[in-house]
Amino acid sequence: MGLFLLRESYGPKILRDRAIRLRKETGDESYQTEAERQKKTLPEVLRGALIRPFRLLLTQPIVQVLALFMAYIYGIMYLVLSTFPSLWTSPKYYNESLGIGGLNYVSLGLGFWFGSQICAPFNDRIYRRLKARNNGVGKPEFRVPLLFVGAFLIPAGLFIYGWTAQYHCHWIAPNIGAVLFAAGTVIAFQCIQTYMVDTYTRFAASALAAGAFMRSLAGFGFPLFAPIMYNALDYGWGNSLLAFVAIFIGALAPVFLWKFGEKLRKKSTFAAG
Repeated sequence: MGLFLLRESYGPKILRDRAIRLRKETGDESYQTEAERQKKTLPEVLRGALIRPFRLLLTQPIVQVLALFMAYIYGIMYLVLSTFPSLWTSPKYYNESLGIGGLNYVSLGLGFWFGSQICAPFNDRIYRRLKARNNGVGKPEFRVPLLFVGAFLIPAGLFIYGWTAQYHCHWIAPNIGAVLFAAGTVIAFQCIQTYMVDTYTRFAASALAAGAFMRSLAGFGFPLFAPIMYNALDYGWGNSLLAFVAIFIGALAPVFLWKFGEKLRKKSTFAAG
């Protein structure tokens, strides 16, 4: 549906379509975009697109901090997903059947859905208000305030999920923690990605690809040590350990962006402007 219904938003592509239309209407071949004048071959374009995410990851502190935060959140999410079935079906904990135990995934689904539906409009509303206070000039840092909310919900959800499961509380209690964790994950993801898009505009896809590379490594690696960690620490201290690290990184990332984001953008050859 998106292929047919979504409007093109990539500036160079819109400009190229306009140049093509003007050449047809006027017969003047001088209407060309910067990309067309470079006359790069397809292998050259692909080479640049494949290398640029790693250049950003190695040279841009903004990308490094946000990629680290996203990687940790993504790793925790996959770690929780990998241990979710054993919590509900294990005789040591809730001893539910596979069918009933699977219903608990609804809590994660609700958290992801609520987080996305709440974050998108509020993120834009906060951005517009801060932009109006700044004499109508928008900044990527105006995407940061809601990131504090996501950074708070993630460890809060982990604490509730871990300790209520540890003490065999009613099944609704760990699910409440799962809802908060999932909502915080989506809110953090959306704030980080909109910040990267606003910061790197033309190279936004490469910045997002750098983050995707890091978080994919974490999504692969975190579930590998999940069984060992939970066997040693159980759900209470196991999730608390994850929450404490999330608090440290989650508190660092928004403050770092709010205080130093603009200075770093001005020094970057890839950032907008």
